[in-house]
Amino acid sequence: MSVYVDSMKANFGNMKMCHMMADTSEELLAMADRIGVARKWIQYRGTHREHFDIAMSKRALAVKAGAIEVTMRDIGMLMRKKSGKDYDETCITCRPAPPEAPETPDLFANLD
Repeated sequence: MSVYVDSMKANFGNMKMCHMMADTSEELLAMADRIGVARKWIQYRGTHREHFDIAMSKRALAVKAGAIEVTMRDIGMLMRKKSGKDYDETCITCRPAPPEAPETPDLFANLD
């Protein structure tokens, strides 16, 4: 599961803004909390279009916290996937998650 920030740079007053979306609402809200974006600014809550518009300074914080930088097309494909429409499976936001790595055994556990 992931959080994504796109490459949009829309003017909003004296700021530049982009979109922040995630695979799940929980991940999106957790990232908003982590980077200091108020939950009241969420747009289209509970729909396939659920996202935040965030300033470039918050985008930088999100990337530092693990958000994946994507294009506006990637965000569009994620919305299509979430809505049940056809989407490009090669798109970074639509690829299946890699399998979890198996737990590494503790090789020193029985040496006492």
